[in-house]
Amino acid sequence: MTPHEQYAARQAAREARVAALQRQSNQLSSARLSLAALALAMAWTAWYAHWFAPAWIALPALAFAAAVAAHRLAGARLAHASRQVEFYRRALARLEERWAGTGNRGTLFENDQHLYASDLDVFGEGGLFELLCAARTPMGARKLADWLLAPADRAEIERRHQEIADLAPRLDQRERIASFTADTTAATNPRALLEWTRERNGLEGSAARWFAVGLPAALLAALSCGLLLGLWTPAIALLLLEWGALYRFRAAISRVNTAVTGAYDAGGLRTLVALLRLIEREAFELPSLRALQAALSAHGRPASAALDRLASIASLAEASLGSTFVRWFLNVPLLLPLQIARSAERWRRDHAAHVEGWLEATARFEALSSLAQYRHEHPDDPFPEILPEPATFEAHGLGHPLLPANRCVRNDLALSSATPVVLVSGSNMSGKSTLLRAVGLNVVLAMAGAPVRARTLRLSVMTVGASIHVRDSLREGQSRFYAEILRLRRILSIPEAGSPLLFLLDEILQGTNSKDRRIGAEGLLRRLIDLGSVGLATTHDLALTQMPSLAGRVRHVHFGETLDAGQMHFDFTLREGVATRSNGLELMRAMGLRV
Repeated sequence: MTPHEQYAARQAAREARVAALQRQSNQLSSARLSLAALALAMAWTAWYAHWFAPAWIALPALAFAAAVAAHRLAGARLAHASRQVEFYRRALARLEERWAGTGNRGTLFENDQHLYASDLDVFGEGGLFELLCAARTPMGARKLADWLLAPADRAEIERRHQEIADLAPRLDQRERIASFTADTTAATNPRALLEWTRERNGLEGSAARWFAVGLPAALLAALSCGLLLGLWTPAIALLLLEWGALYRFRAAISRVNTAVTGAYDAGGLRTLVALLRLIEREAFELPSLRALQAALSAHGRPASAALDRLASIASLAEASLGSTFVRWFLNVPLLLPLQIARSAERWRRDHAAHVEGWLEATARFEALSSLAQYRHEHPDDPFPEILPEPATFEAHGLGHPLLPANRCVRNDLALSSATPVVLVSGSNMSGKSTLLRAVGLNVVLAMAGAPVRARTLRLSVMTVGASIHVRDSLREGQSRFYAEILRLRRILSIPEAGSPLLFLLDEILQGTNSKDRRIGAEGLLRRLIDLGSVGLATTHDLALTQMPSLAGRVRHVHFGETLDAGQMHFDFTLREGVATRSNGLELMRAMGLRV
């Protein structure tokens, strides 16, 4: 069964369950109304018509309460099943190339100064991150983004291959994760939580402990005295003393409770707890995944149980801050803000040393699960072979991973120390920039440990440096040419620092005159080659194909096109040699310009 057939069958089954649960919910809703009406009718007949004893009203009242509970349970099941349906709808949209704009675009991770993220469409609508990301927590999304923004070492990449291959068939697991909440990511702020765990505990002194325990107990005794003897002065005095205690510790209480509710809302924590519980209970055979699992209970108690306790504390903190009833009637008599803050401080004392490890394990699992989902949905995309040799790239049937399969033209490409540069010439719109992005994105996938869009790919660990989407900046007073030079300087710093580089240079140095462009391009490519880098450069300026000092070190390839009845046709197939024609004048004439 193909992934598409599997997803379609499961979606149909989940939709049938949603329909059944919707009917059940409607029936229970009708039953609630009927029972409420019956209870009101019986109340009237009992008190005014005296047909029977009022005690009989308890029967429809209890039945109404049971119907309310059953309706709530059915509603929860309906929401859960609806999220499962949505999971498969989104999965089918990915397989049918309808996914752009429907997922997490990773806009929080965009950085115009990164050496390839914006050039290769890693983030944004229709970007690589949106295609891959299945994370439900911010740390999972951040971990995936980090993997796409920097290469891992060879051992780590090969470790991820094993883990992704193990997780890929676990569709039930991904469905359960997707059904935790309706939101694509839980409302969490892991950085704030970590900062809170590292702060100094401010409520562990004996004064705070005495006030928290002694004053509510004394108030209870005073209230009992008031009820029995009619003496209310001690209770009033104790209420004033409790108010003073809250005022005395207001700064420490505010720091703790604001930190807890600011780091995680209760719903976000519940989502994290459900995810951790799933990881803890999963049966893993792979040693590295079992080690990740073990990291969630390294201190003898499951991380899910500990964070579930923190979720309860967060719920109380939210209630103490947001509920009018709690603020007016419970906060002062029970010293509730102080009790909550002390509970949070005890939790921090017991678990602060482990929180960072829990979040890291969760983030890694979610990043792996995202790549495993991609692996499951693209079974024909292989894992690349990671070579120990420096700066090597050998691809057969290489395609662009963001293009629909019916529009993706595949090509072969090889880069090594023997032929470190491929210079791609060709007309406008012939496919030069798309080739650069196809190479770059596949290297990004390979360096993250993911499968690649190729029949085979062998490459060494490399950093990508791209100059494709370089723009001028009016605010910073930079021309496009100056911005490109700055980008090239940063790209050149990678091999100068000793890191293997794959460079992707689109229309190299096009912002200057033809003579300076040829001399500059030749010198830059020579310097990159001397530093052991490999890469591609494109141009539609045929003068750049004449670089005598690089003879034998540059392979010339090109894309071609045909003109038929005023229409340009491209096959996007890479051919050997330099392009022999351009299409600029033909395009201008086809658009009605007399040139």
